[in-house]
Amino acid sequence: MKHLFKANLNWNSKQKHELSKKFYSKTHQIKVEGKSILDVSAAKAFKGDPSLYNPEDLLLSSLVSCHMMSYLYVCSQNGIEVLEYLDNAEAILEVNPDGSGRFVEVKLFPKVKISNPDQIELALKLHQKANQLCFIANSCNFPVLHNASCEVF
Repeated sequence: MKHLFKANLNWNSKQKHELSKKFYSKTHQIKVEGKSILDVSAAKAFKGDPSLYNPEDLLLSSLVSCHMMSYLYVCSQNGIEVLEYLDNAEAILEVNPDGSGRFVEVKLFPKVKISNPDQIELALKLHQKANQLCFIANSCNFPVLHNASCEVF
């Protein structure tokens, strides 16, 4: 089964954040039908507006969110009641001398609280299964690592 996703990008050279004739503004809008407009720029390191989301933020956010949803799915399949899920993820981006670059690693640090102390070991193991199911992680060409913790609430 295939699913189609669409996004519309809107940018023009007359935007108010024009830096100079030498540099183009990186600020633009992305619209997905039926959803709020997302204002996006480059990361501050790449002369973007640091107050806006950038593609790197969005990629990392997609991985964190997708992993959590996959994890909640496998926990429900295994009868684990998850009460809380927190993550403080990190991504490493390498930039080459020619200006190209890529993510080389993402680390997720999920902290999960569950209701049953007898399920802690299984709850930790299920992060591997969640990673196998995660659509976004499966689309990446870099490792997505997990340093998970679990406690009873």
